[in-house]
Amino acid sequence: MVTEHLSPLDLAFWRIDSAGHPMHLGALAVLDSAPPGPRSDTPPATAALPDPAARAAELLAARCARVPGMRRRIHDVLLPVGAAAWAPDADFDPARHVFLVRTDDPLAAAGPLMARPLDRDRPPWEAHVLAGPDPRSFCVLFKFHHALADGLAALVLAAHLFDEGPPPGRSAPRTIPAPAPAGSLRSLQGALAARLQSVGQALEIGAAVARSGLPIGVPAALTAAAGGSGTRAVAALALDLDDVNRIRKVAGGTVNDVLITLVAGALRRWLAERGSPAAPGAGPRALIPVSRRRPGAGAKYGNRLSGYLLRLPLDEPDPLRRLQRVRSGMDRNKDAGPSRGAGAVALLADHVHPLGHRLGGPLVAQAARLLFDILVTSVPLPGFTFSLGGSRVREVYPLAPLAQGHALAVAVSTYKDTVHYGLVADAEAVPDLAALAGALRTELEDLVREVS
Repeated sequence: MVTEHLSPLDLAFWRIDSAGHPMHLGALAVLDSAPPGPRSDTPPATAALPDPAARAAELLAARCARVPGMRRRIHDVLLPVGAAAWAPDADFDPARHVFLVRTDDPLAAAGPLMARPLDRDRPPWEAHVLAGPDPRSFCVLFKFHHALADGLAALVLAAHLFDEGPPPGRSAPRTIPAPAPAGSLRSLQGALAARLQSVGQALEIGAAVARSGLPIGVPAALTAAAGGSGTRAVAALALDLDDVNRIRKVAGGTVNDVLITLVAGALRRWLAERGSPAAPGAGPRALIPVSRRRPGAGAKYGNRLSGYLLRLPLDEPDPLRRLQRVRSGMDRNKDAGPSRGAGAVALLADHVHPLGHRLGGPLVAQAARLLFDILVTSVPLPGFTFSLGGSRVREVYPLAPLAQGHALAVAVSTYKDTVHYGLVADAEAVPDLAALAGALRTELEDLVREVS
């Protein structure tokens, strides 16, 4: 059997993982069960379950055992030195990955669960069914290590566990192709040219990183103490996608431009309410991940990511001008492409030997503060409605990992004509995370008034 090594970027995420800054991403799904009595669109067997949360946990445990990608663990290998590979978990037990949690506040419970690292000796994922006081509404918190999947790949894995999954054959594990035989001068010349091009790209990205500037003047609210507190808080906010599209149609740009602008405006408002308004000049540097998956190629496991770096215009008081500045910055990033610029720093992982990832992982993790100030990521979701054992998914909030030195990470997705913001923060550095969520809603209302 061919050994499937982790790609350089997957390996980088695995090596920078730590107890204080676990590198897993998450998704918090809110589900509503069917009302008492059978419905025409709900199977009779699941129409009136006495405990929908317990039923959901049973289904997740049964289905995860049938998904090959969720039965694999990561282990170190002898060669190449410092590398790691995937292997089946011979002792795979769903009870070690699927948990039923009774809690008075599912959202509050999500924070400590996001703070808890995954077991590195087992397949790197977990699902927590959070049963609250309402017997017919519950949440499911999924945690996937970033070495296992980026946002799109995690979605494919999770979709296998719901009643409706992706089309067959669209989520096969990614394999590393064998090198082509070096039997001709032409192939040698092609390999040399590709290597030179790759080195040139790395130098260009490195130069862009150097030009991007140091974290000077970044609001203290976006920074955490060295090493962090090891605590997490989670906030969730749902906004009307029609309002976002109304802004886009009048002011121009893309939906993503509007969503980023809402983050910038909310940060500005939140800082002012804290008594520490944003300083004039260059704003915090937002890293905006960009998928490098080819359209129609299907989502495979692992990461296919680059990114853009964007200065958030917190010093701009006018909401529409703030949107124009975000739009202009994103247009410049798109013109350059996702393989250039300081935001493409993830691509540098391809130029590091596995031993370098192993020895330098802690240093790279500490350097995140020098590369960007806040993560703002978008995860697209499919148009159909997810369900689990007769309970329908009403909301889906993506949750991003928190890098060392950072106090806040923002993730956003659209599901069922609704925008869902998931906020993850260092609970000690940001004790008022709910206030930031409220500021996002106020910013949307202000922009809607501006274009009305």
